[in-house]
Amino acid sequence: METNPYAAPAAVVDDVAAWDAHDLENRKATRGKRFGAALLDGVINLIWVLPIIWGATMAGDVRHGLKPVAPMVGVVLLGLALLIGIFVVNCMMIHRSGQTIGKRALDIAIVRTDGSRVGVARYLFLRVMPVVLISMIPGVGRLVNLVDPLLIFGKERRCLHDLIADTIVVDA
Repeated sequence: METNPYAAPAAVVDDVAAWDAHDLENRKATRGKRFGAALLDGVINLIWVLPIIWGATMAGDVRHGLKPVAPMVGVVLLGLALLIGIFVVNCMMIHRSGQTIGKRALDIAIVRTDGSRVGVARYLFLRVMPVVLISMIPGVGRLVNLVDPLLIFGKERRCLHDLIADTIVVDA
């Protein structure tokens, strides 16, 4: 049989659109990486929180006639602009790769438990909002804020927000 040296390769290639369940179990991110990513995201959020807090303290000085209003408004607007910028960047990153800025730095990503991509809507409305809303309930909120991160020490290594949104954090 004669072979054509210019023919296309005939190898069989599997589709890699999503990971299988066994592979996801082996690729789960460590607790340390998840903690580090959460810390990095928290530090990044300080970038917009600090100007707003500074503006609020300046507002107290303005009320007592110690400072003019213009710098306070400018600082608060800067904080709000930074908030919007960080929110948009995180949403774009979640949409593209399932990562926040902190998760990207530590090379971990959020995926659905079936291996498919997590969307921005699922991330915001099922992973973030339920825990935030429940944590606002007096009494119950403190318990939820304690239980949510402690669930990572369970066998599945998934927090409450992961269980609600049907997500898992894996090494990217």
